[in-house]
Amino acid sequence: MLTWVEAAACGAGGGLIVEAVVTFGRLNAWQQARHMARAAAAELPRIDAYVDPLADSLAALFRVALGGTAAWLLHAEVTGVYAAVTVGASAPALLAQVGRATSAADALRGGPEPGGEPSGPVPPSGPPGPLPTREETAS
Repeated sequence: MLTWVEAAACGAGGGLIVEAVVTFGRLNAWQQARHMARAAAAELPRIDAYVDPLADSLAALFRVALGGTAAWLLHAEVTGVYAAVTVGASAPALLAQVGRATSAADALRGGPEPGGEPSGPVPPSGPPGPLPTREETAS
């Protein structure tokens, strides 16, 4: 089991890894656009059309902070370095899911406050369709 400091550091590292992948995607898109412009003898695109240093730096900072915070919050549940890095890498999605989860008070009342947003997934409306036959699922 990791200490909370180790979990937070590994979670921050997971957030940083994800940000590096996002930045690579932007740089790769810029590279591809430059190759296409060179082939067409057109004006080469500038990097600032693909990377915004201020906005991207702030996004990276918050992703690292979210990764560290999520791993810190879940340090008792995280059993190893890889798990802490994974929690950090998935922190924005993980924290959004936790925010949508039904609270204990909602569960005891039988649902969210009247007029409020549902806390969990909303079931599809209408009756379910017929179940597929064995032949339909085999094809």
